[in-house]
Order: sequence, then C-alpha cells, then structure tokens
Amino acid sequence: MDWTKLIFDLIDLRSFSNLWYWIALAVTWSSASHWVLGIPYDMVLRARRTGGQAEADLEDIARINVSRILYIVREAGVILLAMLAFALTTLALLGFVYKVEFAQAVFLIAAPLTVVGLMSVTTARRIVEEGDRGEALRRRLALHRVGVQVIGMISTFVTAFWGMLQNFNISVLPG
Repeated sequence: MDWTKLIFDLIDLRSFSNLWYWIALAVTWSSASHWVLGIPYDMVLRARRTGGQAEADLEDIARINVSRILYIVREAGVILLAMLAFALTTLALLGFVYKVEFAQAVFLIAAPLTVVGLMSVTTARRIVEEGDRGEALRRRLALHRVGVQVIGMISTFVTAFWGMLQNFNISVLPG
C-alpha cells in the first residue's frame, strides 16, 4: 500500500474541491460584512439600542477609521491602486489564461474584495462630506454593510458555480 498516494487521494490539494478553501471563503465574507469600515457592526447595533456612550464611541471610532482610510488613499492611493491592478491582472492571467486553479481561486476572492475596498473609500468620503453623526452615520454604515453582503452573496454564487464547473471538468474517475 502506497501511503503517499492514499494521503493525497484523501486530501485533495486542488482549490475548488478543498474544504479549507470554502471555509476561507465563508470566513472572508463573514468578516467583511462584520467589520464595516473597520468598525465591528455590533457597535452600530449597540449604539442604536442604547445611545449615550455607545453612540459617542461609535462616532469616535468611525471618525478615526474614516480619517485613516482617507489618509491612506490620499498618501498612497495611486501606488496601492497600481499594485492592486498588477496583482489582479497577474492572478487573472495565471488563472484564466494559463489555467492555474489556485490563481483562479484567489482571484475569485480578491476581485470582489477590491470592489468592497472601493465602496469603503466612497462611503468614508461621503461620511466626511456630509458630516454623518448619530442616526445618519448608523444608516450609512448599515447600507454599506448590506452592499458588502450583496457583493459577498454574488461572489460566493459565482465562485461556487465556477468551482463546480472546474470539478466537473476534472474527472476524478480513471479512464
């Protein structure tokens, strides 16, 4: 009995048939929808329920995170955008032209997260421009979270569809 073959048959190392990839995908989107602009969403809910100090804490952390996001975009936005474009293009070419399944898998997580990042910058700018506080801030964060969840659902559907297609095209049965 060849133990190496048995282990590799038991643990499939391809991305779309690997349970760890799907766990990572679920954790990624769960985290993305929980941390809205770097703010844990339970703070938004607590501020809505209790007000007072929880509301002040939410406004403080929102001000800090929004300022941080906008500072990063202002200081290094062009360089980060160029690096991101290079990385996504490399992943897309490796994955979909050269058929590297791992690159496809990473691209299907990274590309939608890029859209979420751009949405975050837009939301941060709107919060500053409109001076959102209190109910307006909570509403803006809630709408941003819904947008992230919609992108996550579409991304998960597309990834699942693509993964099933890849698994069907790569036959496990010999012959």
